[in-house]
Amino acid sequence: MQRILSTQLPAHVGRTVRIAGWVHRRRLLKSVAFLIVRDAAGLSQVVVTDPAVRAALEKLTEETVVEVTATVVANPTAPAGVELTDPTVRPLGPAAVPPPFDLYRPTLTATLPTQLDHAPTALRHPTRSAALRISAAAVAGFRAALDARDFVEIHTPKVVGSSTESGANVFALDWFGRPAYLAQSPQFYKQLMVGVFERVYEVGPVFRAEPHDTVRHLAQYTSLDVELGFVADHRDVMAVLRATLAGMLAGVAERAGAAVATLGIGLPEVPADIPAVHFTEALRIAGAPADEPDLAPAHERALGEWARAEHGSDFLFVTGYPMAKRPFYTHPDPQRPAYSNGFDLLFRGMELVTGGQRLHRYDDYLAALAARGEPVEPYAGYVDAFRHGMPPHGGFAIGLERFVARLTGATNVREVTAFPRDLHRLTP
Repeated sequence: MQRILSTQLPAHVGRTVRIAGWVHRRRLLKSVAFLIVRDAAGLSQVVVTDPAVRAALEKLTEETVVEVTATVVANPTAPAGVELTDPTVRPLGPAAVPPPFDLYRPTLTATLPTQLDHAPTALRHPTRSAALRISAAAVAGFRAALDARDFVEIHTPKVVGSSTESGANVFALDWFGRPAYLAQSPQFYKQLMVGVFERVYEVGPVFRAEPHDTVRHLAQYTSLDVELGFVADHRDVMAVLRATLAGMLAGVAERAGAAVATLGIGLPEVPADIPAVHFTEALRIAGAPADEPDLAPAHERALGEWARAEHGSDFLFVTGYPMAKRPFYTHPDPQRPAYSNGFDLLFRGMELVTGGQRLHRYDDYLAALAARGEPVEPYAGYVDAFRHGMPPHGGFAIGLERFVARLTGATNVREVTAFPRDLHRLTP
């Protein structure tokens, strides 16, 4: 008999079926016992009246893996409107050692550090697994939106030979006796691949050895990177980002509706035209000094409140960041060279995306490096490609975990990360 999932039970009323999963909860009443079995799709309720089956059930523990063969009966009060009766229950392994928290309760009462210490079992809780389902659906929507626009998915090295890719600290490692580093981003490679496919994207891990210990930073996270050629300026990149975000949210709605319902959240609408303000205007709105070189988290929160109040939008573009705060490959604003053709996208008052137009002429790269007092040699393999013809191009990168945290209302990005890596955590 083929195993079926809990969500398929309503189509089998009156039939004998086989399900399998984890003992989510047992309720041992005087005249009847209930066994709740959890599988990847949801919960099934098993009604036990036979004394021998009940005796066996009493020996089981929560999280023991079992197989149940029983008859499907309609019951509007049961999960999915059906329950299983006259069961045969067979353990598929030894009785499980119960985890240090109850997974059957609506919310996990354990502290976040305790959950992370016991992540393999904590992630089984419906609220924790729901966030990961939303993450998977968002990535599927990301890919679908870009595939529909003729982008090509690429896969670039995560071990690199230079530690000078950006201002962030890097993780050093030994590469057959030579120094190497974990890649901080696929930035250089995705630019080079614009010279091959014109439009590319990548989903992959990036590594930042910055000693952050905040609710929004991880030392390893998943970056959704995009780069496209033949742009007029950064506004073409912003238009693709807007369409990509809409695709990601459509993917979540289509593929993870049950997870969204489990968390009780609403999905935001992406405006046809996301409001945008120049960096100098953003400082004024946030009440920051006019000479402030960057936006602090408090400024971002103020801008998020302004975007919601003035435009009814959860999203806000801040354009024209100072060149001094952007990487050397950023294209300056031709009208205001001290400012860049770069942008950040704020989502509910937090920076979610950084992007912009890049330099595309070889001589401009030499000049940009010289202006910053940096030698060309560490960048030679990257910069040399621009001698062979590169179109005007630009791109962006979305932090997946931060996106899901803002979407679900999580207060800490670790709540939506399966096995977070940060300043203090390298296990499990």
